Amino acid sequence: MDHSTVIEMIGYFSSLLVVVSMLMSSVIKLRVINSIGSGIFAVYALIIHSYPTAMMNICLVAINIYNLVRLSKKEQSYDLIDAESEDRLLNYILSYYRNDIQKYFPGFTGNTADLNKAYIVCCNGNPAGVLLGKMKEKGAVDVVLDYSVPVYRDCSVGAYLYSKLPAKGVHTLVYSGRESHSHIPYLTKMGFVRENGGYIKRL
Repeated sequence: MDHSTVIEMIGYFSSLLVVVSMLMSSVIKLRVINSIGSGIFAVYALIIHSYPTAMMNICLVAINIYNLVRLSKKEQSYDLIDAESEDRLLNYILSYYRNDIQKYFPGFTGNTADLNKAYIVCCNGNPAGVLLGKMKEKGAVDVVLDYSVPVYRDCSVGAYLYSKLPAKGVHTLVYSGRESHSHIPYLTKMGFVRENGGYIKRL
């Protein structure tokens, strides 16, 4: 493979990364992958002496980094709302994201009548996540649903929620529902430990 072919492949690869970034549902992943693709494309543009293209991609990297820094401070804008099973906002969220919820919680029927713990996390007034469960014993909640909407699916909603639950009297989360291969990586990343056929996190 000659030198010119390698350079051309770099251009194709960086373009592919930029396109793939646009397919990401998470804003964080979108900006990270887009930054990598734009950075490589800037190098490619410099190699072929396309300076306007290089400048544009350098600016894109700078914009992405700026927004990633802002997003990293997003926790300050989160709010935790105590909800009831018949809460209209709660049921709207469950209905609106029903198909997406089924991908991660295939055993969730949408019935909340027998659940006594419900929390909604909002970011800048927008619904970002929902936790539904039932208090089994003092301080322990059997989690039925721990869901983040696609745009906030970067673990920040869960991290915020778990940091606030002890003040609500919740010290242990137990997930023993139907397993989803899409949800298990999240449980592991958030510190849940496999115990007695389920996943447990002590806050």
